[in-house]
Amino acid sequence: MSNEQAKTLESLKDISKAITNEINKTIVGQQEVIENFLTALFAGGHCLLEGVPGLAKTMLVSTLAEATDMKFSRIQFTPDLMPSDITGTEILAEIPGEGKRQFQFLKGPVFANIILADEINRTPPKTQSSLLEAMQEYQVTAGNNTFELDKPFLVMATQNPIEQEGTYPLPEAQLDRFMFNILIDYPSHSEEVDIVKLTTVNRETGVKKVIDAQEIVRYQNFIRQIPVSDHVMEYAVNLVRATRPGNTNCPDYIKTWVSWGAGPRASQYLIIAAKTRAALDGRPTPSIEDVKKAAHIVLRHRILVSFAAEAEGLDSNKIVSKLLESIKP
Repeated sequence: MSNEQAKTLESLKDISKAITNEINKTIVGQQEVIENFLTALFAGGHCLLEGVPGLAKTMLVSTLAEATDMKFSRIQFTPDLMPSDITGTEILAEIPGEGKRQFQFLKGPVFANIILADEINRTPPKTQSSLLEAMQEYQVTAGNNTFELDKPFLVMATQNPIEQEGTYPLPEAQLDRFMFNILIDYPSHSEEVDIVKLTTVNRETGVKKVIDAQEIVRYQNFIRQIPVSDHVMEYAVNLVRATRPGNTNCPDYIKTWVSWGAGPRASQYLIIAAKTRAALDGRPTPSIEDVKKAAHIVLRHRILVSFAAEAEGLDSNKIVSKLLESIKP
């Protein structure tokens, strides 16, 4: 590793600590969630956040945008939301000085760096699908025109796991575009006491800008160049392939408990997440432990459990835990 690369690693480690400190000004606890957020940010991956109301999911995303000096858009997904409300619409506008009119594209809220798709499962599939092209190709097509999105581009979508009335479950194709599925749980007793203390008085948070969009893109490109050992790569691929019941080498319990396993995108995301975790920790290459730490948030929304697993009270999270025990490096 060159001196320049070592300096980049050290600066990235310092920046991640600085961003965490700024987020901690408004968010109490949730350190693992914040770490996953930063991993997604520098890996360039989208996140699906699940948690009951009132756990500061929206505040967490907006604070991250504020600390990174990126353009932020919040879209409240409702049953009457239309695709054009997200991507934009064409309007008939008059050309100044010519007395003529022509159609102009008025950009929607998707044209930002960080998109908060709040309660994404409350809108019909037609509107949900309007994000697919943006999330995968980083562009929006309207009529005969294609508009590039600014990078970095991250979609942070939230959904309530307990209230299913009037919701539309995300299709598998869209779930697969989310790099991470992050579960946000209730705070501990001491954390909840701190939350009440901080939020029931007048105070100025004063979140400072630590980094800008161009620097984030530069670090994202740097992380992509980090080398990965063959045995780490093999372990990540073996772990993902073991989730597929059609694979002859998968464990017997997978054939019983899983109807559909993770695709190749999961292997890619495991390695990118491992690279990013290593870089944020100042290490020049990821280890198998980095892959294991990312396994749950990368795999759990890509595994479709069978009726047999549901009957035994098993979910995809528990299946991933069992895989980590049985699949050896």
